[in-house]
This record gives sequence, structure tokens and C-alpha cells, in this order.
Amino acid sequence: MINLENVSKKFGTGVFGLSDITFAVEKGEFVFLVGPTGSGKTTIFKLLIREMYPTQGTIVVDSWDLVKLPSKQVPELRKKIGVVFQDLKLLTDRTIFENIILPLDIAGVNEEESGRRVEEVLERVGIIEHRDKFPIQLSGGELQRTAIARALILSPDIILADEPTGDLDEATAWDIVKLLSEINEGGTTVIMATHNADIVKKMDKRIIELSLGSIVNDKKTKPKHKKKEEEKDEKPKEKKEVHEEARKDDKKESEKGEDKGKKPITDEFEKALEEE
Repeated sequence: MINLENVSKKFGTGVFGLSDITFAVEKGEFVFLVGPTGSGKTTIFKLLIREMYPTQGTIVVDSWDLVKLPSKQVPELRKKIGVVFQDLKLLTDRTIFENIILPLDIAGVNEEESGRRVEEVLERVGIIEHRDKFPIQLSGGELQRTAIARALILSPDIILADEPTGDLDEATAWDIVKLLSEINEGGTTVIMATHNADIVKKMDKRIIELSLGSIVNDKKTKPKHKKKEEEKDEKPKEKKEVHEEARKDDKKESEKGEDKGKKPITDEFEKALEEE
């Protein structure tokens, strides 16, 4: 679904934000981007939504080659990628409902359909009771849920979450990660940039580690559905082996039984045969 190959990004100052990175993300994966500030995480996100071009390399998202993609098609690309920005980018003079409905208004969705979708996504992220409040009236966790709701409103295939737990307490941070995990379990590809080492360690997800614009580690974990399939494949095999062993034991016992059944011919029995 996402493929970056030999991608570098050099800024006007001469500094490289990314240096020859290559990685691919499959549909339905949940991937953590980790690394210190300035390691290139946000630069990758900006490249994926075509907010900037790479200096070199190729970037493919689904069927779009982002280097060659005409500007008029960029809005279509961005409908498929929902972004939870690090600074949220919520409009302070609009209610939560109005903030979330904005992408639908821009996309030209009719008012009735837009209202229905907003209600659904507010229920999904757990802030329906705050629909008529303004951002200043919400807590940090509620604001993150609002940003996630807005990212989901166009039913994207991909969610990019840039430090969604950065300013949150531990319990709230976990609530946000659980919400993103639920979204991922529904089939949406999720890439989350984070500094939160505790969350990364406890989640059984792929980790791409960046340092000074380069990938220094790419720890891949097997998706749960693949693990389950492998376990299913292994169980019949185990059963087959058990059955084969049982058959061997039965055969041995049978042979022993046959040997036991062959009683030695006694003298009395011989006499009976002779008389016949």
C-alpha cells in the first residue's frame, strides 16, 4: 500500500531531513515511527500527503506515484489519508461538530449525509456529548479524539498520527492508542509517530526507528491474523503426528496380542489331532 524507495529530502538550508530511506507498509498494518525530534518522522508524513516533494527517490501510495502525481489529483489522495496533526489544527472559533464536518463540506457532501457521518464518528471516538462545545472547553484527550474523528470523517484507508499522545497523561495516552488500535482492527492502515517508549514496548506492533533522517532499525512483527492462521496450520499437523504415533502403538499391541494368541500346542491337543 505504501512504498518508499531510496527517498531523501534535502531542505533549503542544506540539511537532510531524510537520507536514502526505503520501507514498505502493507494494507492493514499498524506501524510505529520512533526516534528523537528531528529524526524525520514528520517529514515522512508530509511526503505521504504530498505537502512536499522528495529530493530523490520514489513514493507510491496505493496506485499513486506521488512524485509524478498531478496537483489536481492531490485532493483525491488526501481523501484516502487521514492525518492527526501534532498541533491538532482545530479551529478555535468553531464547535467540535463544525470542526469535524469541515472536510465533508469541502468535499461537497450534502448536509443530511454530512450530519449523519459526523454523528457516527463522534459516537465511534466517544465524544458525542461534546459536539456543541468549542475546543477550549475540552481536555487534552478529548481534543485528540476530536482530531482523530476529523481524520476518520472521509473514511480513509490510511491514518497518520503525529505524536497523538505527546501531551497526555499515561492513562489518557493509552486510551488514545487503544482507539487507534480499534481503528486498525477495522482494516485501516495506521502509522503513528511517537516518543512514548512504554507504549511502543507494550504493543506488539512493527517499529521503524529513525535517527538523523536514516532508518536504523525496522522491527517487524507478524500480524495477529497471520499468527492465528499459522497456529491453525500447526494444530492439525500436531494431531496428525499424535494419530500416527497412536496407530504405531496400536499396531505393536496388536502384534503382541497375535503372538500371545498363538498358544503352544500341548501334548493333549496333539493327541486329539492324531485321533482324528
